[in-house]
Amino acid sequence: MVHAVRSKASGEFATSIRKGFVRYGLLAAVAFATPVQAQSDKMNAIATPAQPTAIPLGTGTLPDAKAPEAWHSQYGSVFARNVVVATLTPFLPDPAKATGAAVVVAPGGGFQTLSMENEGWDVAKALAARGVAAFVLKYRLNQTPQDLAAFAQSSGPPATGAGPRPPRPTPEEMMAHLAPQLADSRAAFALIRKRAGEWHVDPDRIGMVGFSAGAMLTMATALSGSDAKPAFLGDIYGPLAPVTVPANAPPLFIALAADDPLFGNAGYGLIDSWRTAKRPVEFHLFEQGGHGFGMYPKTTTSTGWFDSFARWLAMHGYLKRAG
Repeated sequence: MVHAVRSKASGEFATSIRKGFVRYGLLAAVAFATPVQAQSDKMNAIATPAQPTAIPLGTGTLPDAKAPEAWHSQYGSVFARNVVVATLTPFLPDPAKATGAAVVVAPGGGFQTLSMENEGWDVAKALAARGVAAFVLKYRLNQTPQDLAAFAQSSGPPATGAGPRPPRPTPEEMMAHLAPQLADSRAAFALIRKRAGEWHVDPDRIGMVGFSAGAMLTMATALSGSDAKPAFLGDIYGPLAPVTVPANAPPLFIALAADDPLFGNAGYGLIDSWRTAKRPVEFHLFEQGGHGFGMYPKTTTSTGWFDSFARWLAMHGYLKRAG
């Protein structure tokens, strides 16, 4: 798989990853996902939710994984970690409203957790309500301590006076690190196209939207030269480092808060890259919102990102039936 992603574009995107989450020790994005309500930021272990419609993607178990999948609540939402088997959960619209368009939804969490509710299920439900079939991708994750308290300590910001961080991985190491997740993403697109008739999906109208680490996976999927070929992209508070844009790059929607502690001050090269390549791109920079706002109700205008995304989809014809 790694050999398939060693293009110039994917190498540059790996550099973006290295400068983003690796710079912050691959912190879980949940550390910055604070809704307007005073929800507890304490992690509490919960039972694995029933997921009767989750479909295993057949990409195998994560090599050398020892800790089992575990779930916890935080900020009034739920998160998965130590995912070792990738799944895809369909959220299908009412057939009378179905447009034939579809979206793979990739939650974030620093490749340590997945914000399954705020950046997954809630997004998918909102898309299905607009007539778009949505599929939440629960991709495989880096292993973290099985004990929740140990994980909470390891994923928090480094203490003042802490020793130097370990050396940053090279771009090639980062792409190798993403190989399982890219395999999961490719398998998701393959499954949707295989069952397109059953799910009333147009195989040529399948896009992808990702949040934070999920945005990194979304961009890597589009730039890796794989056979996934998303029809459109949504990059929600991911890194915006410049890349080499393919001539046939899909339309791109980007949303970011200016006060995002990870990527708010890292430049906007990705937008410039898309514009230079004369490919469609729309960028929303919200004054406030922090990192990880997702579908949380907040008093900041960042809460409106989804409505803007839906209008963008409508502008490109994805909220009406094709033909």
